[in-house]
Formats: sequence, C-alpha cells, structure tokens
Amino acid sequence: MMDFAIFWDWLSFAVRWLHVVTGIAWIGSSFYFVALDLGLRQRPGMPAGAFGEEWQVHGGGFYHVQKYLVAPAEMPEHLTWFKWESYATWLSGFAMLCVVYYAGADLFLIDPNVLAMSVPTGILLSLATIGVGWVVYDLLCRSPLGKSDTGLMLVLYAVLVFIAWGLTHLFTGRAAFLHLGAITATIMSANVFMVIIPNQKIVVADLIAGRKPDPKYGKIAKQRSLHNNYLTLPVLFLMLSNHYPLAFGTEFNWVIASLVFIIGVLIRHYFNTMHARKGNPTWTWLAAAVLFVVIMWLSTVPKVLTGEAKASSAAQIYVASAHFPAVRDTVLGRCSMCHAQEPSYEGIYHAPKGVMLDTDTGIAEQAREIYLQAGRSHAMPPANVTQITDKERALLVAWFEEAEK
Repeated sequence: MMDFAIFWDWLSFAVRWLHVVTGIAWIGSSFYFVALDLGLRQRPGMPAGAFGEEWQVHGGGFYHVQKYLVAPAEMPEHLTWFKWESYATWLSGFAMLCVVYYAGADLFLIDPNVLAMSVPTGILLSLATIGVGWVVYDLLCRSPLGKSDTGLMLVLYAVLVFIAWGLTHLFTGRAAFLHLGAITATIMSANVFMVIIPNQKIVVADLIAGRKPDPKYGKIAKQRSLHNNYLTLPVLFLMLSNHYPLAFGTEFNWVIASLVFIIGVLIRHYFNTMHARKGNPTWTWLAAAVLFVVIMWLSTVPKVLTGEAKASSAAQIYVASAHFPAVRDTVLGRCSMCHAQEPSYEGIYHAPKGVMLDTDTGIAEQAREIYLQAGRSHAMPPANVTQITDKERALLVAWFEEAEK
C-alpha cells in the first residue's frame, strides 16, 4: 500500500505534466491562428479566392501566409491538420480527473456536508454534468439563436453561471471549479472534434471531387473557434484554482467563477482588437483589475456552515488507528500553528491551501497528504521550522501504512 501511494502520487504528477504540455501546444496554436486571422490584409494581385495575407518574421526567417476564406481552387499536395493538440489535451485532462477526483472521490469529489452520495453516484454525476454541458451548448449553437454571435454569447454566459451555481451544490468547492473547467474544456475540444474538423473534411472532400465548397461550413467552424478563443483563459484559471482555496472554498465561489469568465473575455478582447489593428482598448485591463479586486473581496466573506462537518468514510479508518492519538499530538504540535482556522504562526493569516489540521476530522481527511508531505518527504513543515523529528516522521508513516492495510 505504501508503494502504491507513492506510485499514485507520481502518476498524478506525470499526468498533470502531460496535460500542461499538451495544453500549451493547443492553446499556443489556437492563439497564434486567431492572431494571424485577425491580422490578415488584402492587397491587389492576390491569387483567386485568397481572402488575405500576412508577412511575419520569426527565428531568423520570413513567412508569407495566405488565407483562403472557403478553399483554394485545388487541393494542395501537403496539408497540415491542427487537431491532435486538442484531443491530447482533453484525454490527458480526463485521465487526471480519473486519477485525482475519481480515485480519491471520498476526499476530493464528494462532500457529505454539501450532498451525501456514494462514490459510484458521484462519478456518474460527474460524467453526466460534463456530457450534458456539451449537449446544451451544441443545441444552443444550432438553434436560431446561433445566428446572433452576441445573443448566443450572452445566453451561454447565463448558462455557465447557472452551471457554476449548480456544481457548488453537488460537489466539493474544489471539484465544482474543476468540473466547470472540465465542462468548458470539453465544449472546446468537442468543437474541434465534432464541428471544426468535420466541416473542414467536407470542404476537402468537395475539393477532391471537383465541387465548389459551401462557405457555410467555414462560417460555422469560425464561430466555434471564436468561442474557444474566449473560453481559454477562464479554463486555465479554473484548472489552476484547485491550488488556491480562497477561490473555490468560500461562500461565493460560484460568483467568483462567473466573474472569471468576464475577465477572460475582457483580456481576449484586448488582444483580439490589437491583433486586428482596431485600436488599443486599455480600458479592458482596468475593468479586469476591478473585477479581480471584487473577487478578492468575495473570497474574504466567511463561509456559512450548517451543522457539524462530517468525516468521510475514507477518513474514518485513520481516526480508528491506534497510532492516531500520538499522530494528533504531533500534528497539533508541529503543523496546526499554520494549518488552523486562526493560525498562530507569525505572518500566517490564513491556513496555507485552506488545509485545516486543528481537528481530528481535518487531520484524518488529510492523512494521505500528511504521509507524503511530512512522512515520506520533508516538504512539510517548510524548512522544518517547527523541528519535527525523524521519529515523528516515522510515526506518521507507520500510522498511514497501517491504516491502509
């Protein structure tokens, strides 16, 4: 069991690393092509069917890029498809969801103080929210509302706000933010897999068959691509938020998530306007900063709890261990001066990462992290400021490993 816990932690790290790498590849190519598309310019004498062109310099060389709004007159010999970056990002993200939130559902997915449910129910509910999110989005895009970019975006935002509120009533705050990000990322990747690439394949098939491609396929794909462009930054915030409890662990976490989408749109509007050479809307940065200050203020509102917090079934085995009284004394003496509702360590005003180790339930819920951070490694306490001894670290290891048997 001890080897498995270490292996699982490294597996989580590896999957997270892969997700970051693939995400960089997808976001990088997406941002580049949006900037390229907005920067295209027309000139006399361009090839038939060419919509615009752009000269760029990078890496010591010059690039001359031309865009055909529908398609060139004939199929080029070599054609590069940009799709695997999206697919790999989604697959690695789903793998991380399984490794962290499904395998650790008792700790990270389900909060009995929010909604009591079994692990299988929680996982099925998780999968359902992700799938339903895409279906609702796709139906709205295909409806008459989809003909109005502005109207569609406003309705989609209202739907996202409702989803954010609903998720906080189903899962832990951390899982709610992660799922809102997963739903949005699924929409983005499904746009590529279900709409953008299939539409491009239709155009390619028409070219090969000698038919004139219908421009509607390019128009639809461009709308979905625009949505992906504006959703990217909020997704990044939501994926990073699981490291910052002030974002997900407060009373108005769903409002914070909702405001993040507006901030993302404002920032992307600035860059899109700049790339299109339509001005320098610096007001977007001021608006984004004001909203971020509002978010900081919302995070200070105390969370209203109803009833006593309940320990999960997974945590109860650690409380029942014969080592627990000694472990509790060690944690209270070496860790709880920072990890408490009211930290006593000088300069610490909020428990780091929102981890509370001043109660039996809090210690038991964090058993695995205590084992890895302070038992198997010396990551905690930082610089060993509380002078935890090797004997005490050995106690933490023995406590966790015995309970896991």
